[in-house]
Amino acid sequence: MSLSSSLSPSDVVTMLRAAGCVFAEDEARLLISAAGTSDDLAAMVERRVSGQPLEHVVGWAGFHGLRVAVGPGVFVPRRRTEFLVDQALAVTPPRARPVVVDLCCGSGAVGAALAAALGPVELHASDLDPAAVRCARRNLAELGARVYQGDLYEPLPATLRGRVDLLAANAPYVPTAAVALLPSEARDHEPMTALDGGADGLDILRRVIAGAPGWLAPGGHLLVETSERQAPRLVETADRHGLPARVAVSGEADATVVIVTRPATS
Repeated sequence: MSLSSSLSPSDVVTMLRAAGCVFAEDEARLLISAAGTSDDLAAMVERRVSGQPLEHVVGWAGFHGLRVAVGPGVFVPRRRTEFLVDQALAVTPPRARPVVVDLCCGSGAVGAALAAALGPVELHASDLDPAAVRCARRNLAELGARVYQGDLYEPLPATLRGRVDLLAANAPYVPTAAVALLPSEARDHEPMTALDGGADGLDILRRVIAGAPGWLAPGGHLLVETSERQAPRLVETADRHGLPARVAVSGEADATVVIVTRPATS
């Protein structure tokens, strides 16, 4: 079937199913609702059947009850990362305007979800990728957040040192050799800097943990997403830097989070 400017809903479903989209009916509804015209729909279906992520095609991703803008070349927030947000909320006591940093922020989804749940926060975010920074600024503008471009902590203002109550890092943790095994939607359409975590997948996360003591407030928390297999090595890394750590696992979400705490008396 060739694309035309007058696709019916059943046409869209058929084409998506033929392209291997498992949830073709759901995707068709999203594409149809996002298309402004029949020509828009035809173009969007063509992009999707060519393998582009659905979120890039419609321009947003659902995350923790929010609609987060994403665009071509930007890492798509994963539903498993909602578990990181939930764990962060669980360890954050009620306080007036906590200081929150979303490191390796991508679209800013984690920071946006934390701010939505915590109420007024002092929110900062950073990412190495310029496309991600532009996207995060769009998503976080109404929250008054400051978004920086640079490597991990490097672009953060020095005034944040020792003041961060909650530091969330959804950094890459896929081993280099395993990147080729990722779905083509990720390999071909998301930045490699958001996927490749080095030889054992932990190059970036080790740096995140090593730098955390200088930024966390006493009693502050760092939360990082990883795999269940990798988590013990990150706990050992935290221990070497004098930071108690524990692991939280969700079988339902297929998610693992390491929660690192700066002792209140340090």
